[in-house]
Amino acid sequence: MEYMTPNFTKDMVKTHKILIPNMAVTQFRLMQAALASEGYQTEVLGNCGSEVAQLGLKYVHNDTCYPALLVIGQFLDALNSGKYDLEHTALLITQTGGGCRASNYIKLLRKALVKAGYGNIPVASLNFSGLEKGSGLPLTLPLLRKVIASIFYGDMLVALRSQTYPYEDRRGDADAMTEKWISTIQGWIRGDKNYSAHDMKKRFYDIAADYATIPITRVPKVKVGVVGEIYVKYSPLGNNDLEKFLESQDCEVNLPGLMGFVEYCVANYKLDIDLYGGNKLVAGGADAFLSWLDGIGCASYDAMRKYGFYAPGSFRELMKKPEGIISLGAKMGEGWLLTAEMIELVEGGYGNIVCAQPFGCLPNHIVGKGMINKIRALHPDANITPVDYDPSATRVNQENRIKLMLAVAREKLDQPGEVQPVTAEQLAGGAPQVETVVR
Repeated sequence: MEYMTPNFTKDMVKTHKILIPNMAVTQFRLMQAALASEGYQTEVLGNCGSEVAQLGLKYVHNDTCYPALLVIGQFLDALNSGKYDLEHTALLITQTGGGCRASNYIKLLRKALVKAGYGNIPVASLNFSGLEKGSGLPLTLPLLRKVIASIFYGDMLVALRSQTYPYEDRRGDADAMTEKWISTIQGWIRGDKNYSAHDMKKRFYDIAADYATIPITRVPKVKVGVVGEIYVKYSPLGNNDLEKFLESQDCEVNLPGLMGFVEYCVANYKLDIDLYGGNKLVAGGADAFLSWLDGIGCASYDAMRKYGFYAPGSFRELMKKPEGIISLGAKMGEGWLLTAEMIELVEGGYGNIVCAQPFGCLPNHIVGKGMINKIRALHPDANITPVDYDPSATRVNQENRIKLMLAVAREKLDQPGEVQPVTAEQLAGGAPQVETVVR
């Protein structure tokens, strides 16, 4: 039996409300404004709780990727709520187009919709890989530019809030500042302002300067980085509100930006052609686009540093981090990016890392959990804990694992000592390297 739901068409833009599963909360709120500015009626879903996972389990077998189970459960829970006109409601799902099972979520979603009695609900696909051409979300250049701006602005707000919140003198200042800027940026985007590269580079300094006015008292705190599979890494539903839990434990949290994953996907176009052959014009176009994105990112980092905040290096520099550990040809799931982000976090002073992964996600267990010993050998101070997320995994057990990591971190914070790294050549059985050129 073939499970199909209607394709999303251009005519539905004016007639249907599009429901979007939540992931990166701040970035998605800004992207919602970008979609609204181009005529889309959208809502980012906020329904959470165990009932969402249980509903997903009812229609998606337990062998399926945990993020798929949650996304489908969140959609079905929303449709069951009675809040929406089901004759004028559509669902939006992203597709990476890579080897990850995420590219197949749309098929699972359609099957679940039919089995749940919602076979009339159209599904739209947001992808840049040519998938689901009959149901693709119509993308225009202005919309694409606004989405990119939303991600850059969102990443910056998340980073500045995370570095301010643990130290603020008046509880609530950092959150109030973030809400102020979310509202401001939403207004810019709806009003077709400040989303060009030129304008963003100016506004970054305004945002950083405003956060720098928040009264803070810097005292030593455990600094924790969060990496992992993209959905579980960002989604409060997927990681049981990991960021809030870490902040409740008096930690400063560093969550690498969503734009890093976008740049990773763009970089892989050129890497594929370098490794396996292909159209050099496509490779050149991807490389030029990556340079454009990296230039904007570096401007945001410069603004943050100017006002005393930590910022990572450029994406080009990030691409060099895994050398001697994992090849840039490893690009299933989050691929080499996950490893690179762990190294960058350790080198940036965020040596305590939670690697959040869906249970059974083979790509991320290889490039995440599988790389931990290698990274520890190069950076003996690294305190990395992999945490699996799954319908059967209890929140208590997950948080206890993290608390154990934090106990070790606090001990190191009280009694700092020097440890000596080893070189990649000293590591036994180093990862085979496929020569790639990063320019």
